[in-house]
Amino acid sequence: MMKPADGGRYFDGTLGDGGHAGAVLDACSPSGELAGCDLDRGAVEKVSAALARFQPRTHLFTANYTDIDQICSRLGWERLDGVLVDLGMSSIELDDEARGFSFLGDGPLDMRFNPDQDLCAHHVVNAYDGETLEGILRDYGEERFARRIARRIVESRPVETTRGLADIVGRAIPRRFWPARIHPATRTFQAIRMEVNSELDNLREFLPKAASLLAESGVLAVISFHSLEDRIVKQFFAGTSAALLYRRGLPLQREAPAAPLKRITKKPILATEEEVRMNPRARSARLRAARRVS
Repeated sequence: MMKPADGGRYFDGTLGDGGHAGAVLDACSPSGELAGCDLDRGAVEKVSAALARFQPRTHLFTANYTDIDQICSRLGWERLDGVLVDLGMSSIELDDEARGFSFLGDGPLDMRFNPDQDLCAHHVVNAYDGETLEGILRDYGEERFARRIARRIVESRPVETTRGLADIVGRAIPRRFWPARIHPATRTFQAIRMEVNSELDNLREFLPKAASLLAESGVLAVISFHSLEDRIVKQFFAGTSAALLYRRGLPLQREAPAAPLKRITKKPILATEEEVRMNPRARSARLRAARRVS
């Protein structure tokens, strides 16, 4: 697995609350450096303050992790000794009702990781045609009732709040088919959030860039939280470029570069019982890692 060392250069593509970044900087002291980014400008500012003690070894940017190549070029870094991305949402984002990620509150339909981007959940829910909505719910949410839900959403427009959307989904799914352990709107919210933030497309773009920037023996580690992300990472680490060539079932007009990687984890590493007790959201986490071999 990744073992940060003195003098190394590392990249954290999803800063969140800065926990991973701080651990890496501690481990690679006294001279190792870390570049990190997050789409949320406010999160970057908070992490910058929290990691101030590590200056000048820390370089933080408000950016998408797909900009890893541009960030390294800006810093004059040709190679990285380790790259980490945690694809889960931070608790700060999820618990902020105003961000519109959760159906537990009654916030606006937003769901943007980057508050400055134009596309938000309100537009997806209220402006996409029924067929497109159905495809998003089926492909990104793996929702068996995608057609029924999409039809109910279209019939119920305008939909203004997260609770309103959750209620629509609950009514669309027959109660006998409600999932036992999750809210019936979970898959719908996941799918719309993934559409708003281009999550799978970003991951497909990021993986070959990160692999190409690794130094020999450098490690790329990805923590994912649902099967679609994990499948893309698994196939890429196994050398299967097919994971990079599709966007909602449509072939992309580009070739995926070969990834000179050797899997460190043939099976994903799961959270321990203790970790889940401390953070129930870790239950779905899947960690995969690979090492650059040439």
